[in-house]
Amino acid sequence: MSTTKTELNQAALKGVEACKRGQWKQGLAVLGKVAEADRQGAELHGLFYSYLGYGIARYERRVKEGLALCQHSIKVQFYEPENYVNLARVYLLARNRRKAVDALTRALKLNATHPGATALAREIGWRRPPVIPFLSRDNFLNRLLGKMRHQLRQK
Repeated sequence: MSTTKTELNQAALKGVEACKRGQWKQGLAVLGKVAEADRQGAELHGLFYSYLGYGIARYERRVKEGLALCQHSIKVQFYEPENYVNLARVYLLARNRRKAVDALTRALKLNATHPGATALAREIGWRRPPVIPFLSRDNFLNRLLGKMRHQLRQK
């Protein structure tokens, strides 16, 4: 594999694109080769670390390593919502729903209409906070106001 920074980044982006298309086996193979070739510590895109982390957590069952890579992706590219989505997915694999919701919240703050973030939020059953936060969700007033809020958003 070539070793210049530009060539490594191009190969990494090809691997990420394969993963996005659902071709995880091929994508992870490319990302793995890039990781092996990156002995000099070239500054790779955060998406590289994010997809490599999620891929090895999901398909190789190495959740701790995947989590570390996803967290590194945020240090490299904190403004990319896709990095937070992959971090949330790894947290779900680690059975840590609270941290997954926190990561999704950060992704949606960066881009409120990000398709991956909104789809994952729906998938895990994202709930809106109670209308009156100091009352419990089961409180009659919160339930009534919550139903009204839902009906208003449907119109």
